[in-house]
Amino acid sequence: MTTVDTASIEQTAARAALAVPGVQELQPSLRHSLADAATYIRRTFGSRTPFPEAGIHARHMSETDAWHLVVRCAVNDHRRALDTARDVRESVQTVVSSQLKARGRPASVTIVVTVTRITGDQAPLHLCADL
Repeated sequence: MTTVDTASIEQTAARAALAVPGVQELQPSLRHSLADAATYIRRTFGSRTPFPEAGIHARHMSETDAWHLVVRCAVNDHRRALDTARDVRESVQTVVSSQLKARGRPASVTIVVTVTRITGDQAPLHLCADL
């Protein structure tokens, strides 16, 4: 039986969540946002995009050998947010369970999806209006 690290689970979950139609981006949690702010000085302008797995928080409960994942995502308004959230939950559940089984660690996996923002198509800003 091989061990499974939390970062690997978070990366797998991030890829699965971002592949769901309607997911705009994964929203970093407060702890990731604060860490990003602390290192902002070292970053150049234009490279502030957080890692996708910053929107995933995985926790392994060793006493029950269960995994609990929280997925925070911004979705677009092309689909109902509820449908997108359900698809994210199913997709992440499937890939994380597969990863654990492939490594000989079948475990219970609980997924909680939080929609942090719904974005619409943004019309271009017009500085002059034709009258």
